[in-house]
Amino acid sequence: MVGKSNIVQTANAEKAGSMTLFPTRTDWDNARSAAELASDAHHDMHAGELEVSILLCVQPGAVGAGFVDGDHAADERPMLLAHGMGAYTTTGVIGRPSAGTAGKGEALLASLAESFGEHLSILLNER
Repeated sequence: MVGKSNIVQTANAEKAGSMTLFPTRTDWDNARSAAELASDAHHDMHAGELEVSILLCVQPGAVGAGFVDGDHAADERPMLLAHGMGAYTTTGVIGRPSAGTAGKGEALLASLAESFGEHLSILLNER
């Protein structure tokens, strides 16, 4: 299986600046910091604080009222790629959706929008 970053590297080896991968891990880390999330990327893997915050900001009706009681920790997931998420969660949640807020979602999206500017500049050959 070829990773997304490998595809970007291959494309850029042929023509530098022809492709970018967004958001990068750094973009996500910066967004998490800007939004002051309580959780980190490992503990907030799916349907947790980050994703629920974004949904509460842009589509609050997509978040069921039960999200406040939906926290699920699955910190050790050694065979996730082999067994899939179902081996570690019955609800699909790995994280703390209860920590999500619309305000955090707004801060996440604002940070990501700002960081996209650098990616766009590269694609437009401005750097």
